[in-house]
Amino acid sequence: MAGGNPLERLFGKSPIGPIQEHMQLANEAACLLPQLIEASIDGDWKRAKEVNKQIQASEAAADKLKRKIRQNLPRSLFLPVPRGDLLELVSTQDKVANVAKDIGVLVMGREMTFPAKLQEPLTEFLDACLSAVDQCLGAIQELDELLEVGFTGREVRRVEKMLKDLDRTEAKCDRTAAKVRRILFRMESELPPIDTMFLYRVLALISDLADVSESVGDRLQIIIAR
Repeated sequence: MAGGNPLERLFGKSPIGPIQEHMQLANEAACLLPQLIEASIDGDWKRAKEVNKQIQASEAAADKLKRKIRQNLPRSLFLPVPRGDLLELVSTQDKVANVAKDIGVLVMGREMTFPAKLQEPLTEFLDACLSAVDQCLGAIQELDELLEVGFTGREVRRVEKMLKDLDRTEAKCDRTAAKVRRILFRMESELPPIDTMFLYRVLALISDLADVSESVGDRLQIIIAR
């Protein structure tokens, strides 16, 4: 039946599905970043433009779904999860997509290039931060299972282990960020000051991917602990 309650069409039996879909869209935006960086390194701005369009599309889809969730999430949920916690979770997840979009805007807006000495460590750094995003998605994908078991038992312990792994990955990202910044610091005299400033900005935004992923994990931990 095509009609029906719009709330039911969005949420079905539970609000968890759209929240998981939202995190999937945020992850999709972030996972396109290596292709964007690779295209910029190659000077292939036509390809970079296409990849950036995909990033923008995933971010826009995530933003649209976020608004639908906010507008339609029932004020009375027969769930062991406060409505405010779910809304906060979605808002935090949305920052992953926003950061990916910001990186794309910056790289494309300045047609940024990355010095040869920085390319390999930058790629390693980005991969580490994307691992944090992927682990965050994995934990969110368990949210429906947590709901089914009433946030108790073996499933909770399994997700808590996933969140500890996410914390360790975020710490690795911090160490890798420091390494890349040291390399860039030693190169500053070789680069135009304005380019150096924007390179530091890109590194900060990539760090934000891991930081926000950890924040999503923290929100999930709060939900589990209630």
